Amino acid sequence: MSNSNDFTIDIGEMPPCSTNEKEAAKKHWLSENPLERISSFISDWTPFGLVASYFIFSTCLYTYCSEGLIAVFWFIYMCTNFYIAGATVLEAFMSITPCREARKIVTQAEEKGWLFPTAHDKLLVLDLLIVAYLPNEQDIIMDRALYALEQIDYPRDKIRINILYNTPKAIEPLETELHQLPLKYPHARVIKVPNSTSKADNLNYFLTLNTGSDLIAIYDCDHYPHPNGPRWAVERFMADEEIDIVQGRCVVFNTEDSFLTSMIAVEFDKIYAVSHPGRATMWGFGLFCGSNGYWRSSLLRELKMDGDMLTEDIDSALRAFSRGSKTVHDLNVTSYELAPTTFPAFWKQRLRWAQGWAQASLKHLKMVYNKPQDPLHSDYNRSFTARFGVLSLLLIREASYYLVTQYTCLVLSFVITKFPTSGEELWKFVYFQYPVSQWLFLISIICLVATLWITHQVKSEFVSRRMIIIFSIQYPFYLVLMATIGLYGHARQIVRYSSWNPTARK
Repeated sequence: MSNSNDFTIDIGEMPPCSTNEKEAAKKHWLSENPLERISSFISDWTPFGLVASYFIFSTCLYTYCSEGLIAVFWFIYMCTNFYIAGATVLEAFMSITPCREARKIVTQAEEKGWLFPTAHDKLLVLDLLIVAYLPNEQDIIMDRALYALEQIDYPRDKIRINILYNTPKAIEPLETELHQLPLKYPHARVIKVPNSTSKADNLNYFLTLNTGSDLIAIYDCDHYPHPNGPRWAVERFMADEEIDIVQGRCVVFNTEDSFLTSMIAVEFDKIYAVSHPGRATMWGFGLFCGSNGYWRSSLLRELKMDGDMLTEDIDSALRAFSRGSKTVHDLNVTSYELAPTTFPAFWKQRLRWAQGWAQASLKHLKMVYNKPQDPLHSDYNRSFTARFGVLSLLLIREASYYLVTQYTCLVLSFVITKFPTSGEELWKFVYFQYPVSQWLFLISIICLVATLWITHQVKSEFVSRRMIIIFSIQYPFYLVLMATIGLYGHARQIVRYSSWNPTARK
């Protein structure tokens, strides 16, 4: 690759997008067909009815259980809580080493005047994709495109910034402005994906194009990649030829928008800076998380994205792991993104994730016991540790939604049958019904404090100590909320709910 012209490809005339006509016809048919409206209403509200019935039935059932049976349930739920807390704190402690290594690498680069190990002319060719659903992200796409084109520090003859978007209707003058970007920025490519209705469609269309790149980076439209993020990621590939995927750290930057965004920011610091690298160290495998992820082009073009999966990113990550591909988490590959600012937007986003994880778990749980089938990795065999890690990630995590909510229902039954008259009695009902509960509860609290302390050590610049303290105080309510969302996702999967609700951006 000697210049940006080497990136030129001819994708020909794009066929007219018929999504507008399909959606309009569907809406018209729904408005004219009362039976279909009723069916749609039932499909939307059946999951709610299932989850509500689950809580009501479970709570009522516990009010009729004997004291001995209640004691058994109580012990099971407290032990489960202990396991979850213990696994979480182990992941947190395991994350200390990769965090230290990431800081050490940054310090070394700074001491050398930010001279990276690989010379510019030896770097791998990179396709960086910004994937957008235009009606939802029309207010931010130009800003993110210009940022990527102007701020990312990578040799321009080695990188192409690809703006991939789909839209059910023409949006002007924005689309014209987007398609004019390559006139000013030779390393830009703008593609309106024909007949696309999802992120998976956009990516799969791009993967049919022969761009000649070595690596492909995937970003959602709301992201600001750190200027050095792509360089850090490519250096990981250059240093280890066995690496197939590099997943970076995602940081929420709109913490001041609302209380909700500040709590999501703490959650993301805990997930991306602690849980992901800690789990990869403990279980021996990492995961591509949907954005700020870098793939070897050959692998991604082979696997593609499964458009039938709500979380096609997790599915592709698990398919890559199932065949022996190596994924690493790099804390220096940083990107900044938006968190939902309202609870309805947050609820829709997490429901989509929950149902998608349920789909992926059902599909890939067989990795716990089966043998890798990929002929290109015939010598690869998953270790016992990796298999148990898959079991914990796909089965125990999904089952924990029921255990957490069952514990909640059990406590509600105590409140109903033995309504406390003081705060002391309520405290006893919630945690100290039985002597063993005291030990399990105290150990779980210690695990939580240790996890959040480690999170505090690696928190982003947008998260304060106060935010972490507030997050820790409301953490029990957060667990119940996330477990409820998990159940809702299962209920949606049961009724085969398939609507795709993109996260609102502004």
